[in-house]
Amino acid sequence: MPKIPSEFIRELEERCRLEDIVPAYLTLKRRGKNLVGLCPFHSEKSPSFNVYPGNNSYYCFGCGKGGGVINFVMEAERLDFVEAVRWLAQRAGLQVPENGQDDTMAKLRVRILEINREAGRFFYQTLMSPEGRAGLDYFRARGLDSRTIRHFGLGYAPDSGFGLVNHLRQKGYTKEELTQSDMARVSQKGNLYDRYRSRVMFPIFDLRGNVTAFGGRVLTDEKPKYINTADTPVYHKSSGLFAMNFAKNTDSRQLILAEGYMDVIALHRAGFQNAIASLGTSLTEEQARILKRYADEVVICYDADGAGQKAAERAIPILKDTGLRVRVVTVPGGKDPDEFMRNYGEEGPARFRQLVEQSGTDVEYRLDRLRAQYDISTEDGRLRYLSEAAEQVLSKLHSPMEQDIYAGKLAGETGVDRQRILETVDRLSKRERRQEEKKQIRAQMDLPQAAVSRNPDFQKRTRAALAEEGIIDFLFRHQDKAEVLQKLVPPEKFVTALNRRVYAAILGKTIHGAATLGNLAGELTREEIGELSGMLARREDAPATSADVEKYRKIILEEGQYAGSDWAKNASDGDMREFVEAMKKNKQK
Repeated sequence: MPKIPSEFIRELEERCRLEDIVPAYLTLKRRGKNLVGLCPFHSEKSPSFNVYPGNNSYYCFGCGKGGGVINFVMEAERLDFVEAVRWLAQRAGLQVPENGQDDTMAKLRVRILEINREAGRFFYQTLMSPEGRAGLDYFRARGLDSRTIRHFGLGYAPDSGFGLVNHLRQKGYTKEELTQSDMARVSQKGNLYDRYRSRVMFPIFDLRGNVTAFGGRVLTDEKPKYINTADTPVYHKSSGLFAMNFAKNTDSRQLILAEGYMDVIALHRAGFQNAIASLGTSLTEEQARILKRYADEVVICYDADGAGQKAAERAIPILKDTGLRVRVVTVPGGKDPDEFMRNYGEEGPARFRQLVEQSGTDVEYRLDRLRAQYDISTEDGRLRYLSEAAEQVLSKLHSPMEQDIYAGKLAGETGVDRQRILETVDRLSKRERRQEEKKQIRAQMDLPQAAVSRNPDFQKRTRAALAEEGIIDFLFRHQDKAEVLQKLVPPEKFVTALNRRVYAAILGKTIHGAATLGNLAGELTREEIGELSGMLARREDAPATSADVEKYRKIILEEGQYAGSDWAKNASDGDMREFVEAMKKNKQK
């Protein structure tokens, strides 16, 4: 079988989304954040086929088939792995590199980076010419000087709609290269035209300083206000971060997460070189993992309007799940950082630094938002505020110390005894834990027979198999923890053979980059990929946590120690008593 580079497989998966491909074979309906339909691989009357856009995977709870986009094409078109890759590559307009040589993709990436660099220069030169007067006036009105414009590489896309295309064609770039870079689009008549027109331009750099994409802002009331480069071979919006190339070089282990380009630029001009933005999209897990590499704490500074507050609420758990501390700055008067700096002039930086230093934790932010909804000078207002604060915020905290601290804060605000608040929180916390445990048990134990049969050892080693699945699920979702997991639970400690192979394969892929269902599909059997997809699907609503990993580890080590009937036959009474006591202790945890 020809060896296809993992980098190409990942690119292919990014370009080919299951939610775009599957509807050609069956009707999908939205169910929450996922999609469901009648399985195309077996006969059924109730839909059990699920598509998970979050990780571009599918799984059928009826027949147990699952995997990534490559696996789906393999099943639907009856192709082998390489044929499926070629099928998808043709659909995406990519050339498949084989025999381990990624010459085509590597050359295309280099050409696109050259195009982007040349486009950046073109936009900057246009901005500084009479043709770019409107853009320069806009930046000047926003308080930007020449040094700042040059530092961020800002520019202007001309009105003609063909200026950049003509410039790049004269430089020798082909029609295919220009469309692959998303700097140009093709009209119905087959002619190239500029992707950006009459917009001020913000280049987006990767961590090495390469221009990988652009954002363009229109200067009129035309919609959309902003347009951004689509995913290309050198850019993925799910991992892009504006000004991260500058922020990563600061000594601070704190990052300020703002909402827009101008907010970040204003903060940098004011001395906050650790400011970044997530390019107008909702913060993703991939972006959060990048932030974790360079920071221990993230200060969210989104707009104070409803949309900004909702975005902050969504970002908080994503950041915390990566182990980051989170604080939230609320700019007074509903202003954004850019407007705040312009309004306060020379005093702006000092005032904003004070806001950052006084910013509350994510818990304080959520409590403040709740308190704003009620009049706590009334008994009814206090009661409703306390009830929602205890249920929605404090009961979900895993640290008793944190619960104690914020119960004291609530007591001070409402005049209610702290101990009474803690009693309520403790009761709600126990209920929350019971619900989480039940949810996990249902997710892990409600297994269709077809799915169970994928692992021949499941029924006789159920406890160990479920623990192994939990660790595999955690590893796949947190691949940055691969080295730690390998030391904590090496593959040879796994009790069931199928899970051991899957676990080892994922660990092996993480050494050279990221493990995806696509690059695992060439290494694992269809049945093993289906089982891995089932593990992820069954835990979609209750994924394994770092706290779970330690419990799973103990179970695996215990099951491995006492595995096999020969041990039971030859064990002494003392050995058996020790085994029973170990099992009892584990059940009590």
